[in-house]
Amino acid sequence: MNPLEEFTTQRTRRAFLGRGTLGLGSIAMSSLLNASEEEGTTSGGLSSLPHFAPKAKRVIYLFQSGGPSQMDLFDHKPNLSERVGEEVPTSVYPAERKTTMTSGQNSFPVAPTRFQFAQHGQSGIWLSETLPHLAKVIDDVCVIKSMHTEAINHDPAATLFQTGSVIPGRPSMGAWVNYGLGSENANLPAFVALTSNGTAKAGQPLYDRLWGAGFLPGRFQGVKFRSQGDPILDLYDPEGVTREQRRRMLDSIGSLNQQRADHFNDPNIATRIAQYELAYRMQMSVPELIDFQGESESVLEMYGPEVNQVGKYAYNCLLARRLAERGVRFIQLYHRGWDAHNNAQKQVSAQCRDTDQPTAALLRDLKQRGMLDETLVVWGGEFGRTIYCQGKLTEKVYGRDHHPSCFSYWMAGGGIRGGISYGETDDYSVNVVEKPVHVHDLQATILRQLGIDHERLTYRYQGRYFRLTDVHGNVVDEVIAS
Repeated sequence: MNPLEEFTTQRTRRAFLGRGTLGLGSIAMSSLLNASEEEGTTSGGLSSLPHFAPKAKRVIYLFQSGGPSQMDLFDHKPNLSERVGEEVPTSVYPAERKTTMTSGQNSFPVAPTRFQFAQHGQSGIWLSETLPHLAKVIDDVCVIKSMHTEAINHDPAATLFQTGSVIPGRPSMGAWVNYGLGSENANLPAFVALTSNGTAKAGQPLYDRLWGAGFLPGRFQGVKFRSQGDPILDLYDPEGVTREQRRRMLDSIGSLNQQRADHFNDPNIATRIAQYELAYRMQMSVPELIDFQGESESVLEMYGPEVNQVGKYAYNCLLARRLAERGVRFIQLYHRGWDAHNNAQKQVSAQCRDTDQPTAALLRDLKQRGMLDETLVVWGGEFGRTIYCQGKLTEKVYGRDHHPSCFSYWMAGGGIRGGISYGETDDYSVNVVEKPVHVHDLQATILRQLGIDHERLTYRYQGRYFRLTDVHGNVVDEVIAS
């Protein structure tokens, strides 16, 4: 049905119901606030979910925007030190797989990492010297070295990880989870997005659609906390305005919005009503949430010196733990600056100084509070980096281009097996040779830990049923604890 015909039909039904004794108001608002006939649980999720017993109650996704270099962090290739400066064979890295940023180079020399690697923990997982804090908790971590994707540019690659499609407009993963499972805390959003900037370089743009609702009702989108000043604008009532006055104002606005909803049957108006009410409740809950004064000195020290600086990665990691404690279902952190095209050694070191200590602290903090078992923590970016040098290779400087064919992720907690390394890449860290994990496989596994069958969480839009993983994805059972 085209939009004009649909609108005409709705108007005809509305006119009929408006003339009846029941009236449209209660019917319209009921349908607007419940986009699916399955909805209706006290948490706001679908009544048919979870599909099976969940192993995780929530997700903290530490997205490293820019593409961390796998061979400088997790994918240990000691033999490459003997091949420094040699040309990467075209049989391993053919010309058609190079980006336009490097395809015009006359030479593609092997650029091994300059960082030292060592085995850590009882598991003996190899880690770069840039990750000394993660090394202390590595037995809680599952390192996936065989991730791969199709997208080679930042925006489509990040969009694929966040929404399951390289094409903008699909719902984000957090929105799908919010739609399916709802919220555990009526006074906070079920889905929160946090951003921070790395010290290595200016980061890639982060568009609101990465935490958007797409074609799902707008109330399922993530709420972005600002990285400077108050996390939410207008968090506090203006001077001279009491809570009672604010309540009366919202009631009046809600009455006007409901009249418009009765007239137009527009789901966006229902979203607006719900967001106004959530904002009112957040005026009470958020000030307490962002007040770190109750945290012990030992906890603050664990996260590092930037923990009290709003908008820093360390601040966001501690805030993520506090959000998780208060029942927020999906917490998405974005940390920019991993796009190491030029001086990779310097830039990777800088990014790790930003992130290593707070990341490890988050895992330790969750574990000591008994929350890690029910909180799934995910770390990784949109793709990896090339083994060949971008630009001129010198004794001190090497750059790395985008590389989608293999890169590393890790997961911890939430029913994931700790202390294992999953998958393998070839001798050049160019291709996956064992146990490949695609973006959709990772998404299917995350949903599985939340008790969701990724093939059954769907939403009908424009004549077809959509899902996060589209028509793809397989749960990676081998990384799940029995």
